[in-house]
Amino acid sequence: MHPKSRELFERAKASLLAGVPMNWMVRWAGPYPIFAAEGRGAYVTDVDGNRYLDFCLGDTGSMFGHSPSRVVDVLRDQIARGITMMLPTEDSVWVGEELARRFGLPYWQVAMTATDANRFAIRLAREVTRRRKILVYNGCYHGTVDEALVDLEKGRTLARKGNIGPPVDPKLTTKVIEFNHVRALEAALRPRDVAAVLAEPAMTNRGIILPEVGYHDALRRITRKYGTLLIIDETHTICCGPGGYTAAYGLEPDMVTLGKPIGSGVPAAAFGISRGVSERILKKIKLDTTDESGIGGTLSGNALAVAAMRATLQHVITQAAFDHMMPLAERFEAGVARVIRDHGLSWHVIRLGVRVEYRFMPTPPRNGGEAAAAKDPELDRLVHLYALNRGILLTPFHNMALIAPDTSESDVDYHTKVLDDFARELID
Repeated sequence: MHPKSRELFERAKASLLAGVPMNWMVRWAGPYPIFAAEGRGAYVTDVDGNRYLDFCLGDTGSMFGHSPSRVVDVLRDQIARGITMMLPTEDSVWVGEELARRFGLPYWQVAMTATDANRFAIRLAREVTRRRKILVYNGCYHGTVDEALVDLEKGRTLARKGNIGPPVDPKLTTKVIEFNHVRALEAALRPRDVAAVLAEPAMTNRGIILPEVGYHDALRRITRKYGTLLIIDETHTICCGPGGYTAAYGLEPDMVTLGKPIGSGVPAAAFGISRGVSERILKKIKLDTTDESGIGGTLSGNALAVAAMRATLQHVITQAAFDHMMPLAERFEAGVARVIRDHGLSWHVIRLGVRVEYRFMPTPPRNGGEAAAAKDPELDRLVHLYALNRGILLTPFHNMALIAPDTSESDVDYHTKVLDDFARELID
């Protein structure tokens, strides 16, 4: 069904490393990736004309649907008026005000990617605290931030397997602990050498790992006790509502980082700063060396990206959208749970807002170490291939599905049927 995709992949090997524009694109099921021709709403069409129900949605980049019409109209107009002028626009003011309203942090800066936003937040934290180290959770992912590409192995901080060319020994920059482990958190922060904890409020990289009751209260109390800043990465967890997990559960971080979905797929990101942090850093921003501070880039805050952010926040990432998506996510979760129950499988399904995940283990993991130990790469690959051959795209790195505003009940029910067929064939 994919002759043109195969032909393009073979051709691409002569000019693109590994035959793809970014190496992780080879992770899709099958001997070569399908090549996309078009994405609209909750569907993707490939170069061979095959149409797919898309639950991957750009691994959150198009979480609210491919090419939302209101955003497309704005971008078409902005492109005609200028893409980047190295000057602020009125849209940037609107975006700053709206992000402050949603997340409760008064000051914002715009970046190109969540990686940049996290990297810049870490720099600010080090400047403010005069400390060197960052604390992250085992199994985390915060883009290509060097400090976060680490693993915890027998109590040691190591460069993550597959991390290409780590610049320094991660023990010099990073402490790693398991999620949901309060005593380990306090022990790591007690020496007062950690500038910031960088954390997703619920982990998503090794599948969804929810915080246990009271964990976030403990995290905020302990970071404040030892003078450590708290950076919450909402890039994936904005699936919980228009203000992400932070607003939905009343968190009080010192900084918030955002990326991917807030520009409807146009490269754009932002990071919010508390009043206390901003007061301690503002003098540095006013210095003549601001352009060489390690924060920002020539295209950061460009007119096109900021226009995309405004249109997305105004018309796409809305409460009305979540009112439609949440019941569908619940329906998706219930359908998967029914398949697991009907076939007597030792699997589980878990939901975080409009993000749903099913895993081939009986109970949800408490942390990244437990999640990694239970991973079944062959079964993961098999279910992805089975779904792809029946017109469904799941996130290639794990069995994660996102519900978009354009997703319908029939879309959700079709996935349930395909998974039910898969389970029956697997058992037989």
